[in-house]
Amino acid sequence: MTSLRRKPHPVVLGLLLAAAVAAVVAGFANTSVTFMLTGAAVTTVFMQSYGLITGRAGVISLCQLSFAAIGAWVVGWANVADLPGGFPVWLPLGGLAAAVAGLLIGLPALRLRGVNLAVATFAFATALDVVFTGLPFPGQADYDFVRRPAGFTTDSGYFVFTVVVVTAIFLGLWLLDRTRAGGALVEIRHSERAAAAHGISVARGKLTAFALSAFLAGVGGGLLAGQLGIVTAGNFTAFASVSLFAIALFVGTNNAEGAIAGGLMGAVFPSVLDGLGIPQDLSALLFGIGAVQVLRLGGSQTDLLRARRRRRAAAKRGSLPIPHANPKPLVPIRLRAPREPADATPVLEVRDLTVRFGALTANDGVSLSVPRGHVVGLVGPNGAGKSTLINAVTGFTDRYSGQVLLGGEPVDGLPAHRRARLGLRRSFQQLRVPEQLTVGMFLQVAAGRSLPPEEVDEQLALFECPAADVPITTVDVATRRLLEVAGLAAGRPPLLLLDEPAAGHSGAETELLQRRLAEIPERFDTAVLLVEHDIELVRSTCDTVVVLDFGRVIASGPPDEVLADPAVVSAYLGSAAR
Repeated sequence: MTSLRRKPHPVVLGLLLAAAVAAVVAGFANTSVTFMLTGAAVTTVFMQSYGLITGRAGVISLCQLSFAAIGAWVVGWANVADLPGGFPVWLPLGGLAAAVAGLLIGLPALRLRGVNLAVATFAFATALDVVFTGLPFPGQADYDFVRRPAGFTTDSGYFVFTVVVVTAIFLGLWLLDRTRAGGALVEIRHSERAAAAHGISVARGKLTAFALSAFLAGVGGGLLAGQLGIVTAGNFTAFASVSLFAIALFVGTNNAEGAIAGGLMGAVFPSVLDGLGIPQDLSALLFGIGAVQVLRLGGSQTDLLRARRRRRAAAKRGSLPIPHANPKPLVPIRLRAPREPADATPVLEVRDLTVRFGALTANDGVSLSVPRGHVVGLVGPNGAGKSTLINAVTGFTDRYSGQVLLGGEPVDGLPAHRRARLGLRRSFQQLRVPEQLTVGMFLQVAAGRSLPPEEVDEQLALFECPAADVPITTVDVATRRLLEVAGLAAGRPPLLLLDEPAAGHSGAETELLQRRLAEIPERFDTAVLLVEHDIELVRSTCDTVVVLDFGRVIASGPPDEVLADPAVVSAYLGSAAR
């Protein structure tokens, strides 16, 4: 299988080639063209900041130009104060100042989502717009132009400098995308609950995205100050920030080609309209229409183009994974010899747990334990309270009475991501595997730790998943569920709580899952609490079965004994199973 080993990548080579081409173009283009291309490069930095905060982390921010204004203000102040180091030092200082502002804005915004967050960030942009309108930028009154870096003082030279900065940012983002931290941001965008279940702090992830994107925007503002010499509040209006957001949404700036396309659109398109005698403000309207199209089509232009290329590539190499030619029905086989719970120390203990939603009691005094090295099944009819119990144990429902202990230590009161880090790892009924990641990257994110390439390949082979570099978007639903279990098991937590992992599986796929579940305790030193409707899977895999009905435990013990209990047959299997 293909692994995550480092090797030359087309993105890196393409960016380096683009920087070289830019240097050549700078030597031949006239002043007006060079100025416009520099503006496109600066706008590309703004697009990169949107690609980080919105494209990767899924956070709506309408104040990126406000962070750019802070970066430009700091660069202007450093120029007037003649701070040592010159422009190459002033530029990151402006970015750092903007990053601090990003943290300050991100903290109160953590409780907001969607439209409410958009309104909050736009309000900040409007307020800062008013502040900078009344507070001139340093050097504005005395026409003290920002001094460009030595060796890059000409327009063509500064264009080359700007392209070098843009290329460095692209490389940094590319490296981020290949780390667990970058994958965590993508998972936060896809599902905050899944991210928390994998031990990711959603609040910390969003704050990081705010700070890093604000840093990039601040660098962009500093570059703009170097290009223009003097900037004013009119360069960073709230309206302009919304316009750039619309461009970012339309083209999709979480990848290199989208950010470059957005930079060209933002800088060149208004000039084209002006040359045609059309008001430049019309460009903002057109950008807004493009953003609405994204909502209608369900993806940005670059996302749709990439999806089209992936479909063509998948058609050439065949579907993944290879389907079973002759699926076999699941045959009940005892894969593991049952062991007595008394011989093992409990990994999980649930004591008298009760969950109420108003007048409805979802769990009523539930007590159970999962011994080390065991697979325990949790079954019951729909509405019995199984998923509610899993939510309470893993911290997604904190309004419960009773006690949850992991390894003998209480975890009550801890948020979901803290419990996950301690070893309470879970899956969900609804599949929550982000399509934007590769198979190998998701495995690392779900495991909660960095895995060497050899271990990634071994784990994927064990669960018969595609190669590490295969995009998840090309993988079928059943294999994604296997991949989810593979990732959780790779983290080697004390306990896995799997909520209907066999949903959507064929007979052959269920048989594979059945064997792997039975192997998890010994192979990964991980106990399993399995919620499942497939009775034969439960019978052949579990050491102990606990049955819930109307939120109460009605039976607990060895699978064959419990599943033959008349009360269980009546409550869960129905009279037809007698």
